Amino acid sequence: MRLLPEASWLQFNRRVLRQSERPDFPLLERLRFLAIWNRNLDEFFAARIAKIFLKGRGDAAHRALLEEAQAQCLYAAERYHALLQEAAPVLQVLSAEALDELDWMYFRVFLAEVVAPRTDLIPWEAVGDLSHGALYFASPKHLVRLPQDLPRLLPVPGREGTFVRLGALVRARSDLFLPEEAPLYEFRVLRLLESERARADWDELAQALEGRQEGVPTLLVAEEGFPEAWLEGLRRGLDLLPEEVFRLPPPLNLTLVEALVEAGPSGWRFPPLKPVRPEGFLKNPLGRLREEDLLLYHPFEDYGAVERFAEAALRPEVEEVYATLYRIGEENPLAEALLEAARRGKRVHVLLEGRARFDELQNLRWYLRFLRAGVEVLPLSERKVHAKALLLLTREGGFAHLGTGNYNPQNGRLYTDFSLFTAREEVVRDVHAFFRAVRQGSFPDLALLRTGEAIRALLVESILAEAHPKGRVILKFNHLTDPEVLSALVEAAEAGARVDLLVRSTLTLLHPRFQAKSLVGRYLEHARVAAFRAGGAWKVYLTSADAMPRNFQNRFELLFPVLSKEARRKVLKVLKRQVRDDRNSFLLLPEGEKVLWGGRHDAQRPPG
Repeated sequence: MRLLPEASWLQFNRRVLRQSERPDFPLLERLRFLAIWNRNLDEFFAARIAKIFLKGRGDAAHRALLEEAQAQCLYAAERYHALLQEAAPVLQVLSAEALDELDWMYFRVFLAEVVAPRTDLIPWEAVGDLSHGALYFASPKHLVRLPQDLPRLLPVPGREGTFVRLGALVRARSDLFLPEEAPLYEFRVLRLLESERARADWDELAQALEGRQEGVPTLLVAEEGFPEAWLEGLRRGLDLLPEEVFRLPPPLNLTLVEALVEAGPSGWRFPPLKPVRPEGFLKNPLGRLREEDLLLYHPFEDYGAVERFAEAALRPEVEEVYATLYRIGEENPLAEALLEAARRGKRVHVLLEGRARFDELQNLRWYLRFLRAGVEVLPLSERKVHAKALLLLTREGGFAHLGTGNYNPQNGRLYTDFSLFTAREEVVRDVHAFFRAVRQGSFPDLALLRTGEAIRALLVESILAEAHPKGRVILKFNHLTDPEVLSALVEAAEAGARVDLLVRSTLTLLHPRFQAKSLVGRYLEHARVAAFRAGGAWKVYLTSADAMPRNFQNRFELLFPVLSKEARRKVLKVLKRQVRDDRNSFLLLPEGEKVLWGGRHDAQRPPG
């Protein structure tokens, strides 16, 4: 059974939404998944739907996606109200009508002094220019836009745990926002935010970002009861199909529940994770690597070890540093260590990927910081750089970190990823060759590691080598959509091999001989791994790449072998725990999904 990538991804987001039902999750964590789901769905209509929207808009496949998305929205609204009922009276969201005169004494002033001066009054004629994601209100003669930076859920002074929606307050006092009092109805517009311009340097990136808000509308979300004539005017003004209009009960953006999560009691959250700290490595990273490789599994083993390794760039024996940076966030100790190394006169070279979707502005800020600190920011290549590599070079050799996850401190503590630290000469040589080639604008010629379509070739060759009754393949990816890899998997499975697929988000082929599942739970599954039995001498590879055509053809990724026997055993133990998991799993079957919750095998618990 074949699936469109977009349809498979939407099914993943439904699995995210279903975490709000988990009987073993604390209440605030279940609420948090509503926000994650909504943020994912906004991204879907801003980017992931682009191919079908632009090439097949209105066809059966596009309409099926819209139908599934709307069904999820209606179910999310049900879950929101059910979870609020469960949270009451410790946490509650009041209607504007439930506020008393003392409450209104405060909110009248708040609306008049804080909100009204910052709202925009827009004529109906300008409907085609409405911004992506903002909260709007429609009235008979005008549209009103709320500023994006105002919280959508406001605490009621003097009533602990009690909130009111900003939208409900605005509707109750329309006289503060319109020339004359009139009814107001809420709506949002989502647009494609992908720039259609090819970006070859940082100047062009900045120009592309300036114009990105002008994308084509893909969805109109309006509250139930929205006047039909007004809704039709919005739809026509935005040039949307009738199916591209969703009617939902407010709130129209469930990310506002994050305010409840922050305000709720700590006992309603997951207990903090205490990651294992590799003490010997943290004291002397380079000395430890001179003895043997180190493999860590985050977040259960401290991501701070990666930052500590970066700080080793400041040691006297380190002369030169190379790093790939993709989604690094607003604050990043690793990036700060690179800046400090440059200030101390080290030669620091950074492949900062400016085209990381929706993180472009953040990376542009880092680009200027690196530039002004004396770091060489390598030119943006034709291929997007998605590899995760950090290289410290000394006169005697060097040290490398290779990973499956971004150099991002927040992700490093919430995502499951592998980190490999090594001083092996053959690995350091290949990592250095990778950076030199990209710096020179040429394609890397690597001996041990793989990049580009060589990753696909290795995967296909290794899978086909397992195409016999005693063969076994375990693949773990976020997305598995590449036709050649899938074809090889079918061949191996039909020849009798056991094929285990751990695919978090997108799997475009469901086969009765596959053992396929998606793990969704407390931590975002993010590691990419390929393991092959090889007659009992397991071959294990880690990679930054998902098994998608674009990752092989249009990106610089890195796939690298796990050479240490102990490290291979560790990776295989993680994979086999996930294969057995029956607490966070959804079996992906041709006839549909099967939920595995409540069992004894929890792969998201710290390894024993």
